[in-house]
Amino acid sequence: MICFSDNTIQSIFCCCCCCSLQKRQVRTQISLSKDEELSERYPPRHRPQLCELPNKKKPNRSHGKPPKHKPLPPLPVSEVGEEMVQVKALYDFMPREPCDLALKRSEEYLILAKYTPHWWKARDHLGNEGLIPSNYVTENKLTNLEIYEWYHKNITRNQAERLLRQQSKEGAFIVRDSRHLGSYTISVFVKGRSGSEATIKHYQIKKNDSGQCYVAERHLFQSIPELIQYHQHNAAGKSWTSGSVAKSQGLDRQHSFEKWEIDPCELAFVKEIGSGQFGVVHLGQWRAHIQVAIKAISEGSMSEEDFIEEAKVMMKLSHSRLVQLYGVCIKQKPLYIVTEFMENGCLLNYLRERKGNLRKEVLLSVSQDICEGMAYLEKNCFIHRDLAARNCLVSSSCIVKISDFGMTRYVLDDEYISSFGAKFPVKWSPPEVFHFNKYSSKSDVWSFGVLMWEVFTEGKMPFENKSNLQVVEAISEGYRLYRPHLAPMSIYEVMYSCWHEKPKGRPTFAELVQVLTEIAETW
Repeated sequence: MICFSDNTIQSIFCCCCCCSLQKRQVRTQISLSKDEELSERYPPRHRPQLCELPNKKKPNRSHGKPPKHKPLPPLPVSEVGEEMVQVKALYDFMPREPCDLALKRSEEYLILAKYTPHWWKARDHLGNEGLIPSNYVTENKLTNLEIYEWYHKNITRNQAERLLRQQSKEGAFIVRDSRHLGSYTISVFVKGRSGSEATIKHYQIKKNDSGQCYVAERHLFQSIPELIQYHQHNAAGKSWTSGSVAKSQGLDRQHSFEKWEIDPCELAFVKEIGSGQFGVVHLGQWRAHIQVAIKAISEGSMSEEDFIEEAKVMMKLSHSRLVQLYGVCIKQKPLYIVTEFMENGCLLNYLRERKGNLRKEVLLSVSQDICEGMAYLEKNCFIHRDLAARNCLVSSSCIVKISDFGMTRYVLDDEYISSFGAKFPVKWSPPEVFHFNKYSSKSDVWSFGVLMWEVFTEGKMPFENKSNLQVVEAISEGYRLYRPHLAPMSIYEVMYSCWHEKPKGRPTFAELVQVLTEIAETW
């Protein structure tokens, strides 16, 4: 199961150099540990004994050579407890080197040593030992919600409803974080009776003064897992007694710890699926089992050396609302960019193909997905520069992710950076960009407002009857996009706040996430 934790808990990342160095250090540490074990079993013949140490006084015979079978003193309890930890795998992990240990989701492992924050030594139930990435496991405690398939950390109300409606199974449920810190909500799918529409019910998990949790006050429990266990098998006035766990789909975990350079021999091309401003895009496979999108960079279209340096930075960016960059292939021409594959393609086409069939709650959820991804980029001081529906992709489970972040600065086509060239995204750009070419997270906020407009018009072209020059003039005079008929005033006010003339007057993405969450909770 994929927990939506990538929204809130940033994974532990390392670039190729750091990763390789750490693994070399770990291998050396393992080797030294083995040498120490051998030295304990076979001590050197000429190791000095206590009676050979220089001492003015004649040593007492009773304190001479220590007994041969004297046991070593036990390790402090704190050290033992720290190293020998039972964990459960959150995701599958395929070994890349002989010293690695394979992980299988939901299976238990014993942590033997924490060599670095990123790499731990573990043992499986068969006795195999090796290194595992630490962010692929979680402590196996009954009170740790992350070990349960029904827990989706920080998923929003709309996203929960979308996931449950996709499964469309009576009693299917998830537990999610509420917008109030430290509180949780249970969302349950309930089929309609006598032809009525199915509904999603939301139950807040409450706590009494003694710290016991409940949804029905007469049934109290010491922990949330106990509460869930009870209500799965007892009605207690609720409708999720037969509930199965709602599961999301897609890749289990972004491979953020992998090397940024990919060997072309590891890639297999399946079919061409499109073309973009950088070149042709193929559906492919990486290492024979990971489905990926492979973008071939047309020669002369991009500053390759600059982009390769940037790829090392982009590899560190990993979030559930960003299309994951797995690496680049530079051993041959053309250069390839290998990314996560998104089954439902471009958001712009997705909106246009489903025009008239998307509820406003779904459109809001799409906006929230993108806003969460942009808040992560903002937090990491990374500017997108070309945020638009055409640069967002949709997964098989209809989660929207941001693509091509940061790539436009390496395009060599003069038309793309010209104020009036056809390829320059003037209609998504604020005044400081088309007048002074000045980018910031606040210029991305302006673009996000236009993207929200695209979403709530189901894929219309902004300023469709105006040329780029007319748009520049109109924006400079204070003209803004009209309110889409699918957008309530509360949504249009969010868009409009993004289009303040001065960057300082626009909200941050972190603030926008909070505003959109509050709106979603009231719908």
